Amino acid sequence: MADSESGYKVGPGRPPLHTRFKKGQSGNPGGRSTKSLSALLADALNETVSVTIDGRRRTITKREAIVTQMVDKSASADLRATKMQIDMMKDVEHKAGDAAPSPEPRRLAAADKEVVQLFVARLRRQILQESEAAKAAVPSG
Repeated sequence: MADSESGYKVGPGRPPLHTRFKKGQSGNPGGRSTKSLSALLADALNETVSVTIDGRRRTITKREAIVTQMVDKSASADLRATKMQIDMMKDVEHKAGDAAPSPEPRRLAAADKEVVQLFVARLRRQILQESEAAKAAVPSG
């Protein structure tokens, strides 16, 4: 181990002074990865791969390739793939059902009803005026 002029000994846990981080400098300027596991999985599934489908080369995402393979295996009577596909379809339908709007629209408040009635009355007057103007423009013959 080398001794420097200032008496500082270089060794394990004691790096040379000229290689130390400067004041305010980070040892990891890029920082820690902030991606969650779900984000990492989504990125991996969105990567593209080249596949041959019906004799033609196509570029599709890994996600599409997985679904295509599962559907093909299910169609060829692979019971495990069929069960997985049915479970996925149920899950997708369930999520789509949750996102669907409720069949019963919410009730209008009294102020809202009054605004709608005034608007309908104004539209009716406008339609009547336009139809009378159209009748007056047509010459009787």
